[in-house]
Amino acid sequence: MHLEVLVEESSAEAALGNLLPKIVGREVTHSIHPHQGKSDLLDKLPSRLRGYENWLPADWRIVVLVDQDRSGCREIKGRLERAAAQAGLVTKSTRLPSFQVLNRLAVEELEAWFFGDVEAIVQAYPGVPPILGQKARYRDPDAIAGGTWEALERVLQRAGYFRNGLRKIEAARAISAHMAPERNRSRSFRVFRDALREIAQP
Repeated sequence: MHLEVLVEESSAEAALGNLLPKIVGREVTHSIHPHQGKSDLLDKLPSRLRGYENWLPADWRIVVLVDQDRSGCREIKGRLERAAAQAGLVTKSTRLPSFQVLNRLAVEELEAWFFGDVEAIVQAYPGVPPILGQKARYRDPDAIAGGTWEALERVLQRAGYFRNGLRKIEAARAISAHMAPERNRSRSFRVFRDALREIAQP
């Protein structure tokens, strides 16, 4: 099994480079293709999927991961599903066993998945208080108000890191290295994790 993973930006590439082997095992190979933000990914997705349709091997799957970013969940998911259908590819949402594309949203941003595993944040950045996840605003990682990457920046800056601004790729790589998929409290992460495991089963 091989996964072709399309993501918005290089921070997602850094995180998934660490996370995918933990989720599906090292026997499942993968290639991660970052874009220059959500608009770039969505604009290029139709032509990219049409390209895949011409040669996609039977044991390959395409995974598209997009941040919700305060946008309508149904609207974004609908756009992803339509792009696949127009390219002649079958998505997991059709519930057909021979699907080729898995579309998933990070709610509301990838950084919510980091807040879903506070222990990993603390391991990567020991100045962060271990009780962070017990505070009311961080208990539901997918519902953190005001933007999750901004919240992560504030937390890390209070702990003495990234005084000049969050370096998202560096932080994504450092935190994801310590993440344990089984303990993550983010519902959108768990949905992503479980779907990947389902498609990776022989």
